[in-house]
Amino acid sequence: MTSNDSFFVLTGGPGSGKTTLIEALAAAGRRTMMEAGRAVIRDQVRIDGPALPWRDRALFAEAMIVHDLATYRRAETNASGVPVIFDRALPDCAGYLALCGLTVPAHLTRAVADLRYNPRVLLAPFWPEIFGADEERRQDADEAERTAAMMTQTYRAAGYEIVILPKATVAERVAFVQAMIAEA
Repeated sequence: MTSNDSFFVLTGGPGSGKTTLIEALAAAGRRTMMEAGRAVIRDQVRIDGPALPWRDRALFAEAMIVHDLATYRRAETNASGVPVIFDRALPDCAGYLALCGLTVPAHLTRAVADLRYNPRVLLAPFWPEIFGADEERRQDADEAERTAAMMTQTYRAAGYEIVILPKATVAERVAFVQAMIAEA
């Protein structure tokens, strides 16, 4: 098992302010890794590929797994103890598959067990006041809320402690994450 306490995960449902927070943390000088789902969707749309959630959810999940494995290794190689904040991580792939009613493959179960992040995971809760769909995020509010609940369940089952991110301004959220990293 590989454990990296300097790898912090931000998870939750779509439209809960994760990407905005990750961008603000990057602007504040923190090392960040962007979400696999958006990267896969952008690449697949660009090439009219099959690994899109509205075409083949299992293939989309597999593409996210590959992306997240590469992201973990890239962070591991370049981090040398520097905190890294991930916009979603490998357990999110398992949560996505479970949410879709699909089987979580054994290789993903092994990856979630073997490639560990900081034991405290930040969860951005469903926040209806800021939720909105876009070209890449086509989920409705109900699915966004169910996704946040599934990520809570998935990360807890994988042995992580969930820390709820406050529904607050971006600056207040940045300060909250900075304080959590300082405590680690």
